[in-house]
Amino acid sequence: MSTYEVIHGDCLDVLRSMPDNSVDAVVTDPPYSSGGMVRGDRMQTTREKYQSTDVQKEHPTFSGDNRDQRGFLYWCALWLAECRRVVKPGGMVCVFTDWRQLPTTTDAVQAGGWVWRGIVPWDKVNARPQAYRFAAQAEYLVWGTNGPDGSSPSPDATYGRGVLREAVPRGQERKHSTQKPAGVMADIVRVATRNAGTILDPFAGSGTTGVACVQTGRKFIGIEMDAGYVEIARARIAQAVKEKAE
Repeated sequence: MSTYEVIHGDCLDVLRSMPDNSVDAVVTDPPYSSGGMVRGDRMQTTREKYQSTDVQKEHPTFSGDNRDQRGFLYWCALWLAECRRVVKPGGMVCVFTDWRQLPTTTDAVQAGGWVWRGIVPWDKVNARPQAYRFAAQAEYLVWGTNGPDGSSPSPDATYGRGVLREAVPRGQERKHSTQKPAGVMADIVRVATRNAGTILDPFAGSGTTGVACVQTGRKFIGIEMDAGYVEIARARIAQAVKEKAE
């Protein structure tokens, strides 16, 4: 296996083929299946759901964002349980979600067998203001461990922040309609693994977790269902490797 790998396939199929205790941590941003109150809302494409009508650049649609609440919980419990099997004892899981799916995601992490440890808000900084409402300025990282943590502080320990704060990528930097900032993902992988550990991302998308792994000296295994994003992720990671070598 290469140091940085993006596998094309459904995460449940790929995860079932991976050996036990083979990675150090999971850091991922799965489809939220969030929003909508009727079945018609679930028929929207991710283009319609996440991009404004006057957007200058179209991002490809992505799969898996139209499950109802009970289906979402069951599906998450399935892949989270497989992730726990492949993560070494004491390893960490970090899963992004939004305010609607936060309770369900914390349930799913525990249903998958992880020990739920906490929530870290991500402040998106430039949220759209809403008259007589609070801006939806945060998304959330739900994190836990595969059993007891078992770690103790060392002189070179990384101390994670309680709030992540960085604006959403814009312009040419943005390759995916729900893309997270590389700086935020780098902060997460530094906490999730020590030294040159291996990070698994079952929903690699445009490869931001992989880029963060290159930048921080971690190994990376990504899984992505949509072929277009597999190519985007591989290209972004290859570019990050090139830039680091220069």
